[in-house]
Amino acid sequence: MEFELEYNSERPLMIIPEYGRHIQKLVDHCVALEDKEKRNVMAKAIVDVMGNLQPHLRDVPDFKHKLWDQLFIMSSFNLDADSPYETPSKEELQEKPESLPYPKSASRYRYYGNNIQAMIDVALSWEEGEKREALVYTIANHMKKCYLNWNKDTVDDDVIFNHLFELSDSKIDLRNSEEVLSESRNLLRKRTSQQGKSNTKNFKTNRTNYSNNNNNRKK
Repeated sequence: MEFELEYNSERPLMIIPEYGRHIQKLVDHCVALEDKEKRNVMAKAIVDVMGNLQPHLRDVPDFKHKLWDQLFIMSSFNLDADSPYETPSKEELQEKPESLPYPKSASRYRYYGNNIQAMIDVALSWEEGEKREALVYTIANHMKKCYLNWNKDTVDDDVIFNHLFELSDSKIDLRNSEEVLSESRNLLRKRTSQQGKSNTKNFKTNRTNYSNNNNNRKK
C-alpha cells in the first residue's frame, strides 16, 4: 500500500498563517463555488470560525470588519461574496504608509529631553511679564534636575543658564541673573535620602523574614 504524503515544502504558502491551512483550504473552496448564494453562506460561516480561532479580536473595535477584510485578503481578492462592509482592494493593501519624521532632539543636550524644548517654545510665545518670568525659572529649575539625574554631580547655575540661552536661540538670557536655582546638594541629598529609605526598608524586611525562618526551624 502506498501513501501520498503532502510535505509543507510542496504546499503553497499561506497568506495569513495564523488561521492555519484548513481555513485557507476552506477559503479556496469558497472561491471555487459557482453559486453565489452558496458562496455567501460559506463566507459567513468561515468568518464565524475565524472569530472563534482569534478570540482576542473581540476586544478590537469592529472586529467583524477586520475578519471580513482578512477573508478577502486570504482569497487574494478573488472572492465574489456579499460583505456587510466595503470590500478592500489589493491596491489599498499594497499602498505604503507615509514616512514619519524622526523627532528632533534638543541640540546636543539630550538629557534635557524634547519636553524642555517644547516648554521653552511655549515660554517664548508668551508676552513678557511675571507669568513668563516664572515659567522661565521653572524651566531652568527643571533643567537642573534633569542635568543632575543624568550626570549625578553638582552643577553651577551658570551652566544651566548658558544651556537655556542656547536652547532658546539666544532669546532667553539669564546669564546675568541673580536668581538662585534649587541647590544641587539639596537635590542630591533628597535623592540619596530616598534611596537610603528604600534600602533600609528592604533590610528590615529581609531581617524580619530571616528571624521568622529561624523561629520556624527551632519549632
